[in-house]
Amino acid sequence: MSLPASAIAQQLALMQLSDSFFPSGSFTLSHGLESLVQENQLRGSEDLQTFLRLLLRNKVGVTDTVALIHAYRGSAIADLKAVRAADARLFAQTLVEKTRETQRKSGRALLMVASSTWQDSQLEILNQDAAIGKIHCLHPVIFAVVGRAALLSEQDTVLGFLHSFVTGLLGAAIRLSVVGHLQAQRVLLQLAPEIEIAYETAASMSLEEMWSCTPAIDIAQMRHQKLAQRLFAS
Repeated sequence: MSLPASAIAQQLALMQLSDSFFPSGSFTLSHGLESLVQENQLRGSEDLQTFLRLLLRNKVGVTDTVALIHAYRGSAIADLKAVRAADARLFAQTLVEKTRETQRKSGRALLMVASSTWQDSQLEILNQDAAIGKIHCLHPVIFAVVGRAALLSEQDTVLGFLHSFVTGLLGAAIRLSVVGHLQAQRVLLQLAPEIEIAYETAASMSLEEMWSCTPAIDIAQMRHQKLAQRLFAS
């Protein structure tokens, strides 16, 4: 039995958004991985899995994903005030300045590309908001609105975001020679349950319940700009 045309279009949109080919700039981010590798604190696939699990459990899954879900729900009922509230709360929760900066840059890049790909009034309004500084345009929040504009469900939007986050870091790990392509695929498969848990956890949280606790990774992100040689923006 073949899928309805609308379902096929939604699946293709999900693939498009979660693919590193989509030019949002997120592939330039290592989230502190580059610092940890250069300082010899992260070596091999086992360390990489620990790094990714920490980010999913103690940071991205309980901050970025929570904001994304609330932004999606606001967008779904055309409540851009709720979208802006999710953006403001995530900005306040993101303590590392460089992380806030890169989130804004990749979010605005995503908004620019999405606005020329999908015709949507909310994307147009957010472009106007960004121009006057009414919204920070953090990447997870914009990803939520783009997912809704592409007619994706909340679950598919979240899973697409988390998948692209993990694969982006696995790509960074390959470029940094931490793992090879085959090892990266095994790590991705092993992290599938973590991605599912991250979604289920975030879906039950309010914006006020967001938290994060990854001090070693945060410090690595702050040290990144002082590295003598850098492949990534963070």
